[in-house]
Amino acid sequence: MSNPQALEADARLDLRGTPCPINFVRTKLQLKKMAANALLEVWLDAGEPMEQVPDSLTMEGYLVEKAIAQPEGHYVLWVRCPAT
Repeated sequence: MSNPQALEADARLDLRGTPCPINFVRTKLQLKKMAANALLEVWLDAGEPMEQVPDSLTMEGYLVEKAIAQPEGHYVLWVRCPAT
């Protein structure tokens, strides 16, 4: 895994305040629009979103490269689209 500061996202999605499973659905829809190997940066709330979304994305075949807690109370998640 890379240094989080070195991860250069191709797109960003702020889903703070978005409940489950809507945050997973929106993340998946965004990833489907992106090219193979593209990197999506997703902002998620702590708690259920961080418990559910990364696992759901992994089960769908996406690579969760890194997740970092932010001082403001949310998480930043980097997800890579699989090569097709």
